[in-house]
Amino acid sequence: MQIHEIPANIARELSIKPRQVAATVQLLDDGNTVPFIARYRKEVTGELNEEHIRTIEERLQYLRNFVKRQEDILASIQEQGKLTPELSQAINATTKLQELEDLYLPYRPKKRTRAQIAREKGLEPLAAVMLKQEIMSGDPLDFAAQYIDPAKEVDSAELALAGALDIIAETVCEQAGIRALIRKQLWQTAEISTELATDETAGKEFLTYQDYHEPVKRMPSHRILAVNRGEKKELLKVKLTANHDYNIGLITRQTITGQSIFSECIHLALTDGYKRLLFPALEREIRALLTENAETQAIRVFGLNLRQLLLQPPLAGHTIMGLDPGYRTGCKMAVVGPTGAVLATGTLYIAMSDSQQQRAAAAVLSAIEQYGVTLISIGNGTASYETEEFVARLIETHSLAVRYLIVNEAGASVYSASRLAKDELPALDVSLRGAVSIARRVQDPLAELVKIDPKSIGVGQYQHDVNQKGLTSTLDAVVESAVNHIGVELNTASIELLKHVAGINTTVAKNIVAFRDVNGSFHSRSQLLKVPRLGPAAFTQCAGFLRLQAASNPLDNTPVHPESYALAESILAKLGFTPADLNNKETLKSIQAQAQSASAEALAGQLQAGLPTVRDILDALTKPGRDPREDLPAPLTRKNIVKLDDIKPGTIVKGTVHNVTDFGVFVDIGIKINGLIHRSELSSKPFKHPLDILAVGDIIDVMVINVDAGRSRIALSLKQLPK
Repeated sequence: MQIHEIPANIARELSIKPRQVAATVQLLDDGNTVPFIARYRKEVTGELNEEHIRTIEERLQYLRNFVKRQEDILASIQEQGKLTPELSQAINATTKLQELEDLYLPYRPKKRTRAQIAREKGLEPLAAVMLKQEIMSGDPLDFAAQYIDPAKEVDSAELALAGALDIIAETVCEQAGIRALIRKQLWQTAEISTELATDETAGKEFLTYQDYHEPVKRMPSHRILAVNRGEKKELLKVKLTANHDYNIGLITRQTITGQSIFSECIHLALTDGYKRLLFPALEREIRALLTENAETQAIRVFGLNLRQLLLQPPLAGHTIMGLDPGYRTGCKMAVVGPTGAVLATGTLYIAMSDSQQQRAAAAVLSAIEQYGVTLISIGNGTASYETEEFVARLIETHSLAVRYLIVNEAGASVYSASRLAKDELPALDVSLRGAVSIARRVQDPLAELVKIDPKSIGVGQYQHDVNQKGLTSTLDAVVESAVNHIGVELNTASIELLKHVAGINTTVAKNIVAFRDVNGSFHSRSQLLKVPRLGPAAFTQCAGFLRLQAASNPLDNTPVHPESYALAESILAKLGFTPADLNNKETLKSIQAQAQSASAEALAGQLQAGLPTVRDILDALTKPGRDPREDLPAPLTRKNIVKLDDIKPGTIVKGTVHNVTDFGVFVDIGIKINGLIHRSELSSKPFKHPLDILAVGDIIDVMVINVDAGRSRIALSLKQLPK
């Protein structure tokens, strides 16, 4: 592959036009961010979506590295004086890294192998004659005797023949065609086999894999990662099993062409080469690729779950009491106002004596009355069930106009101990900061969750077993995508939120907040150009994703980019309005009605503007300042507790999807443990992955099909619900 062929290659992979790829590559090379390209360069890319652009970015990097590897390999073989026109053509024609490395393997500098030592002893000519298979009579040892050379430590015909066989074994097993043949065979027929490497007590976590085997071509990613974890803990022995005799036969039929005097010797060499060189190498390769694919899938699932979690709708306008449950150290309480300000904190002992519970109840009732609490957010950790019982009893006993919900508190303790939390809440003890986070993540999940390392949020599978660099890269991209999809209020956003806006890094985010602290609120997007280290290029990338609710120009509170303000004003003029009319509730209704009915095609033609941009501006004018999360269903809140004793098979309950994995979906149904909808109970219709059916945050009705109180397991079904 040549460097200029990369756009066409990516276009074929994605089934899009080469010019779209070429334009996107140019934009990326010019330093533009993915969110900016996806949102504000639609005319250039032919309206490629963000997923396409990120894929192009990834494939571009991969293929550029691939071409560089091709060049390095060609140079290496050329230096050895072994580059033939045929080999050069084969290397340039391949588009797969594995094929490329197979072609290079015979020429790759390596340690002194048995074959290399035999070559140094002058036995390569003997191996070459044997592989030609043209001598039909005589004794192999008699022929090999010609190569006896005591000066090179070849003292006998047997040693000469053994050295030649080592060369044959390595030569054949390094042939690209042979490796491809056996690789394909192993992928089709080999199995992963496991057994316990310890006793059943020590290995109880992996008893499922005590005597287990499964074809590699059908092994799902979560089982691959589970097996890898057991092997890493030295609790499992794992190996690749295959029909070695059949595979050796395949190599033999490809190599032995007749009945020369060396046929039996060559067969011995092929058997040795397969067992000593080829199979171990391919076993490592296959297991590495299985792991890589499993990690890619796990990272993908984690990313999709994280995006859904970040995009959960905020419950704005509430004064929220956050409760971080606990037994011995008590339940930490924090009351947070509608703007996120901390109004009160305290510790409640609700799992201790009756007198302590009474004092806790009095404290909660007092706080609810004093601060006007309308919603209680309860963390789902230790003592969550007892805390929920306590809150539900209070609501019922005192007929409180308050509801509660259970919140995934994953990462709250990580945040509490972070420097960011110390800077934000310096007056609070570390134990109380978690309660603040639990309350705030209901008010605005995105703004609060970006403060936490995504790996600590707990919506993945085996996230600690996968490639951490790849996981971090993917999750950072997910956070960036979510933040820019929603937009950020410039005058209230934290450093943690701002640093994920396209074109803004941590340093610039700190400078924005420092500028805001010194100069007061921003009144226009253009003021950003006064922020140190935020130049015109960064402004172009970030401006459209920042909102100003109290801006002097109402367009600053829309997704319209400043570079398109003149076009937006022209569109408003065509509709009979000005930007100032966006601030008037009555005229705004008229603008929204006309923008919805206006012909984007006609306006684009009249104003000689790009149709995608005109379409986006019209869409922005229908909902200035609107949070796209408002279109999603609000989180499920409760007033009454559901007990495990109340859950019987056949019961239909309402719940919230907590996590989606390869093997099923975990659902919070309002009790201490999440129920599991196994993938077999998701749908009667075919689907590839549970994510095709449900997503994190979905509120659903499910049927209970089994309750195992002893093992704290509840099996749920979606497909068995009455139609």
